[in-house]
Amino acid sequence: MAKIVIIGAGFAGHTAALYLGDAIGKQHDVTMINRHEHFYYIPSWVWVGIGRMPVEKTRFALRPVYDKKHVNFIHGKATEVHPDTQFVVVENADDGQIVQVPYDYLLIATGPKLAYEATEGLGPAHNYAQSICTAPHAVQSRDVYFENIERMKKGEKRKFVIGTGNPGATCQGAAFEYITNIHKDLVRRGLRDKVDLHWLSNERTAGDFGVRGIQAKYRGKVLSSEAFISAVFKEYNITWEVQKGVHKIDDQRIYWEDYDGNYGDTTYDFSMLIPKFMGIPLKYVGKDGEDVSDRVVNKAGFVKVDGIYDLPYDRLMMNPTAWPELYQNPYYHNIFAAGIAFAPPGPISIPHETKNGTQITAAPPRTGMVSGIIGRIVGKNIADLVKHGRMTHSERMTEMAAACIASMGDSLWDGSAATIMIYPVVPDFRRYPNEEGRDSFVTHMEMGLGGAWMKRLIHTTFMHKLQGRVGWKMIPE
Repeated sequence: MAKIVIIGAGFAGHTAALYLGDAIGKQHDVTMINRHEHFYYIPSWVWVGIGRMPVEKTRFALRPVYDKKHVNFIHGKATEVHPDTQFVVVENADDGQIVQVPYDYLLIATGPKLAYEATEGLGPAHNYAQSICTAPHAVQSRDVYFENIERMKKGEKRKFVIGTGNPGATCQGAAFEYITNIHKDLVRRGLRDKVDLHWLSNERTAGDFGVRGIQAKYRGKVLSSEAFISAVFKEYNITWEVQKGVHKIDDQRIYWEDYDGNYGDTTYDFSMLIPKFMGIPLKYVGKDGEDVSDRVVNKAGFVKVDGIYDLPYDRLMMNPTAWPELYQNPYYHNIFAAGIAFAPPGPISIPHETKNGTQITAAPPRTGMVSGIIGRIVGKNIADLVKHGRMTHSERMTEMAAACIASMGDSLWDGSAATIMIYPVVPDFRRYPNEEGRDSFVTHMEMGLGGAWMKRLIHTTFMHKLQGRVGWKMIPE
């Protein structure tokens, strides 16, 4: 009987667990290790953060799903991986016991460490800038937002700054959704004139989103995502600054360095800034107790897989095969990584270093649909290895399509959403040399009420799919 262990029940790990349980769960031992008892549907936390959805509607209990899908569940925190002797050390959250969980195949899908400490003063613990990166943080953001609402009702004017809180941050899309939902909520409350809404980002241009921006068809014309997003900001009366790497925040100001190496600051009354992501810190211990982390992870803690690392950016962009296709560690072939946990070979967006040596570059996103796709690929490949001794599935991010629906108000009557279809996620300049590396027939942008309906429909269908309910495999990742 093969033993498969998965660490992390986010989009990637949970998707892999569903496929593995469905394919081999009855005959083999599939185990999920997760710090939380619930799955959380993170994309809807933008609504939680303004009080438009209770956090309870974004989660479900994992154990009943895994019981149904023949997956063992350990509610606990993985602390060590012993790749030579093939076991994971887990601190059980229910009874505090330390246990060893053996494996033949290991999938690391831990998601990110939220590296608030990489920016001085950042994080909800300081109560300067808020976050919507965890459920408790989204609830805290909602509460602080409501406090500001009450002050506005008394006639006070406020300045809200939303964006990224580190020169190397990612997930600009989530911050964009948050600021546009705030706009819509304030309009609904009749308070929009009381707030100066301001966007602050490490992107090269508005609409870069860590994917180098896109050129796409919009209403029959080719339009850049910079023009598309800038038009939204203008329509919503949102001022914006890009090319800014935040390095400090206090109770009044956000301090940044710009592309030219100049230092400045932006004042605020309420802010929500996405932190830098790093790999979850795990100890990787060899057979004699030695540290073997350099064989498994890079300096940021992300798991090294079958990509080509350390290529100069220009060479990376001209080599689509530099991006991994199997998400398999090159040293330990029975270790895989998926979602944010895997180490990309480099940035997608054009990197920039200031005269002071600061790297201000949007990190490549590996969340949502991308995570689900990779989780499915790895899950099916591990099932193939168990049953047939070979892998039959592969997909690089230079071959992968992804759709992003950025909510701009949750109302199904006067809400909106920006719908962006990208193919491929990472530009392939060999196949599409005259189209900014992407297929202009598939890549598309649209905005309107239909997107708001689709966003809500996706919330409902994914909560159905991820609970393994009838027809779950028919709903794409």
